[in-house]
Amino acid sequence: MQKIKSLMTRQGLRSPQESVNDLSPIESFRIPTKEELREAHEEPPDPQAQQEIINSIEEVYFSNDSFDIVKYELERLPPVLSLQELEEYRDKLKQQQAAVSKKVADLILEKQPAYVEELERVTSLQSGLQLAAVICTNGRRHLNIAKEGFTQTSLGLLANQRKRQLLIGLLKSLRTIKTLQRTDVRLSEMLEEEDYPGAIQLCLECQKAASTFKHYSCISELNSKLQDTLEQIEEQLDVALSKICKNFDINHYTKVQQAYRLLGKTQTAMDQLHMHFTQAIHNTVFQVVLGYVELCAGNTDTKFQKLQYKDLCTHITSDSYIPCLADLCKALWEVMLSYYRTMQWHENHDQDEAAVVSSVSDGNNVIGTEENSFDRNYVKKKLEHGLSRIWQDVQLKVKTYLLGTDLSNFKYDDFIFVLDVISRLMQVGEEFCGSKSEVLQESIRKQSVNYFKTYHRTRLEELRMFLENETWELCPVKSSFSILQLHEFKFMEQSRSPSVSPSKQPASAVSSAVTLFEQYCNGGNPFEIQADSKDDETEDVLASNGYESDEQEKSAYQEYDSDSDVPEELKRDYVDEQTGDAPIKSVSRETLRSRKRSDYNLNKVNAPILTNTTLNVIRLVGKYMQMMNILKPIAFDVIHFMSQLFDYYLYAVYTFFGRNDMFESTGLGLSSSRLRTTLNRIQESLIDLEVSADPSGTLTAAEERKEKVPSPHLSHLVVLTSGNSLYGLAERVVATESLVFLAEQFEFLQPHLDAVMPAAKKPFLQQFYSQTVSTASELRKPVYWIVAAKAIDYEQMLLLMANVKWDVKEIMSQHNVYVDALLKEFEEFNRRLNDVSKRVRIPLPVSNILWEHCIRLANRTLVEGYANVKKCSNEGRALMQLDFQQFLMKLEKLTDIRPIPDKEFVETYIKAYYLTENDMECWIKEHREYSTKQLTNLVNICLGTYINKKARQKLLATIDDIDRPKR
Repeated sequence: MQKIKSLMTRQGLRSPQESVNDLSPIESFRIPTKEELREAHEEPPDPQAQQEIINSIEEVYFSNDSFDIVKYELERLPPVLSLQELEEYRDKLKQQQAAVSKKVADLILEKQPAYVEELERVTSLQSGLQLAAVICTNGRRHLNIAKEGFTQTSLGLLANQRKRQLLIGLLKSLRTIKTLQRTDVRLSEMLEEEDYPGAIQLCLECQKAASTFKHYSCISELNSKLQDTLEQIEEQLDVALSKICKNFDINHYTKVQQAYRLLGKTQTAMDQLHMHFTQAIHNTVFQVVLGYVELCAGNTDTKFQKLQYKDLCTHITSDSYIPCLADLCKALWEVMLSYYRTMQWHENHDQDEAAVVSSVSDGNNVIGTEENSFDRNYVKKKLEHGLSRIWQDVQLKVKTYLLGTDLSNFKYDDFIFVLDVISRLMQVGEEFCGSKSEVLQESIRKQSVNYFKTYHRTRLEELRMFLENETWELCPVKSSFSILQLHEFKFMEQSRSPSVSPSKQPASAVSSAVTLFEQYCNGGNPFEIQADSKDDETEDVLASNGYESDEQEKSAYQEYDSDSDVPEELKRDYVDEQTGDAPIKSVSRETLRSRKRSDYNLNKVNAPILTNTTLNVIRLVGKYMQMMNILKPIAFDVIHFMSQLFDYYLYAVYTFFGRNDMFESTGLGLSSSRLRTTLNRIQESLIDLEVSADPSGTLTAAEERKEKVPSPHLSHLVVLTSGNSLYGLAERVVATESLVFLAEQFEFLQPHLDAVMPAAKKPFLQQFYSQTVSTASELRKPVYWIVAAKAIDYEQMLLLMANVKWDVKEIMSQHNVYVDALLKEFEEFNRRLNDVSKRVRIPLPVSNILWEHCIRLANRTLVEGYANVKKCSNEGRALMQLDFQQFLMKLEKLTDIRPIPDKEFVETYIKAYYLTENDMECWIKEHREYSTKQLTNLVNICLGTYINKKARQKLLATIDDIDRPKR
């Protein structure tokens, strides 16, 4: 194709396209002539040959139009030209040219019908254009006619009317814009009136109106101003929301919630509310504590305001600690009450809204209802989750305050007040969110244990001082005395039944009636300090002179001197009465008579025997239980310290009146193994035996000694060596029986202690009662044994027995003098016992033990005296029996004890004088209660004249074998 173009160029011809552009629209579409078609048909008709010739044309001829064919052919000429080759090459090129021309002609003939059709379309288009030109000419002519037909005045009227309509619309817009410009004044008024929903509604309407006139340039500025106003409203709304945290107002909160709902920020409002509550707790406690710190400091120094809350709490003085704690709890109560009322508002609002939704079931509001339901669920969950968060913040703030001051030196009543406030606060927490207040419990437990150790240490020292100054005089109390009458035990009055825990009763009573939030929802505060009413009460427990009435006192002394013979039945009836715990309100003559010999309870009604020290210990126990009742986590520590009070009292009574090494070695089992174990335990764990030792010991030893108390010393005013007073029997009775009374009170308190004792520590309580409290009555034996051992001159009796001849040859009908002397000793003992009973009531168990000890010692003295006999005949043995029977007969008139203690001990020994050699050996092995000396005397004196030396040696060897394990 390029070759054809180049040939045409050289021949001065133009391309068909260029020729067409020069022609008119009709001339450019000329049909080939017949000659041209004929020339084309004169070419070889073979299409395949024609195609091969076309294919033989080099590719370079089909390149772009810039290709120079002549230059290309000339450059291909060989250096040496050959005419024949040139002609042949020329013919080849002609053939190729002819083939291309033939191909072009064929293509033109093939497209001729389409050409003709297109030419007709062009002709039709030309006709349409000519018609359009005619229409335009006519339109211009008609327009000129219309212009000439209307006047300028008519067109002016129409223009003015249109302008008037535009100006009216503009005036309305300007009035609206003017109103929008003045909206900020109304918004400010509404915000001052706290009409937040109205202000937001107005602002949103203004924004909507402003968007309608946004094409005015002044409106863009107004729009930004309205947006700023809306943001300002949100800020004031946030401030209004924060006020809810300290003083909840239903109307105020309703407006705030409506405002946030209009803004579509209900969830944001709830998030902000919780943030404000957290901030309110922090600011409230800080301001309360700061106020007291600055008040106590006495100046307006601002350095305290820069301190952290934790550091600020350390500046609270002891005097301001309790008022500050009360105000702190009051302020925190107001915050929690506001939160509680906030939740109540949402619950009521949700119920009302759900009722409205259920009554109006419109399909168009489904989407809005779902959104509201989602918001309500979110708010509900957020509020429920916030309960524990807010209570946790409250606990941490109060914990910081509690641990910021050392309470170990507080007065007991002050510390009890602190415990009471914290206990009430924990009750608030349980009602608020069901929390067990572990943080508060742990912090108050630390303070309580710390305080209680110091307090208990001081009380133990006071108890030692009381015991060392105690003269063991009877403290006159009424026969109806009960520890529940003491102020310290008033808290137990609502829980007298042992099956109900005293610590749980008040809380359950409150919870079953009404909660604190319901009780103080509309006013008041559970942490208001109320005057303690117990100061106005009086304890009616003391008797004026130890008697219930003057008549009973006179009756007691009148009846004492008469009626020496009393039937045994009346005595037994009286004994049965004394086994009960019910106090005796009146005393009959028969009862007084029955007491003459056995009870020595003549001048006192059956009132408890206790001292001032005992009463102080009981009061201490009440205080300890009061603290334990308020704070149950330290129950074990409190009960442990209570046990130490009892331990120390028991140890003091034993040390003052029961310790005597000489009598401990008698082997009579005066102190049971349980009592000895208890006393050893108390001495090791509680008694400091190294008070005067070198203080330069180890730190651990010093700490251990710090927990111990020095052993008490008996007051020098107490005389235990006078025989006229039966060696301090009155003091011994008061001391021992006061200990027994104290043990009875501990027994009474056991169900209450068991109810608050942790399950893991209950074995300690059980062990304390089984091994310590129950041993109090066992202390009577060693204490009264000392009196019995000194009250009768047993040594004198041995001397009198030694002077008696037992190797008489005839049976005597008269007893020996030593029996009368011994009976006179017992009569004197009985008289002195009566004298003592005028000072102190001697209970039946005490008198029985005294008589039992004396009789047992007398009987053992008789056996010892018989064992000292050097010679004895059968008549002498009969005299021994006569003496002993006379002694028993007279003794039974002095005492009601039956059977006579150790009666068989004497009779068996006397009867052993009649045994043969074989019976004696068996008897010795069976009766190991006798001493070696006593058994040896039997062998030497009784059988010495009847058996040979070998048999005697055998019996003595048997005695020695029995005695060997005792050494």
